[in-house]
Amino acid sequence: MIARLKGKIDEVFEDYLIIDVNGVGYQVFCSRRTLDDARAKSDICTIEIETIVREDAFLLYGFSTMDEKSNFKLLTSVQGVGARVALAILSSLSPQDIQSAIACQDKAMLTRADGVGPKLASRILNELKDKAFATSLKISTGPNRFTVNEEAVAVLNSLGYGRIEAVNAVQQTMAELGAGQDVQAIIKHSLSKLSKAVA
Repeated sequence: MIARLKGKIDEVFEDYLIIDVNGVGYQVFCSRRTLDDARAKSDICTIEIETIVREDAFLLYGFSTMDEKSNFKLLTSVQGVGARVALAILSSLSPQDIQSAIACQDKAMLTRADGVGPKLASRILNELKDKAFATSLKISTGPNRFTVNEEAVAVLNSLGYGRIEAVNAVQQTMAELGAGQDVQAIIKHSLSKLSKAVA
């Protein structure tokens, strides 16, 4: 199986690119995000590849980052989500946005993608909530049991936020919402604060 291609971007089309590797042109289907990255590169570049083999086709899907590739594999593990739907989601949402949507069970965010209606968005969220955040959201037992705040910080860290900004966001959230909140509510409110801070 092909896992990575390194070469020169020969041509970029609406939903795929041609990468020239030692004189051989490979057709690679990509999200708009990866295609935009490819257009900006004139030298040798590396594309992470997910190879899908079918009876009638040998298809390559490419990603500019491993995070995008990981999210593609996660999305295509859901029943009813094929490669093209996964690419549509990755075209509309960054890997961090996808993980945020799963963590907060935000159906509206997923329906921004072409071809993703409320029913499919609900299925994606239901099937992926445990896979994507099993480690971060797991409540430990015994003397090392995490507090809800610590779990929220761990999830925000897994989404790419630094520990200091995650801690600050959770502390502000708790000051505004008060005690007794569940981890999902804390994460959702904290993500809202972090998004405003970036904007």
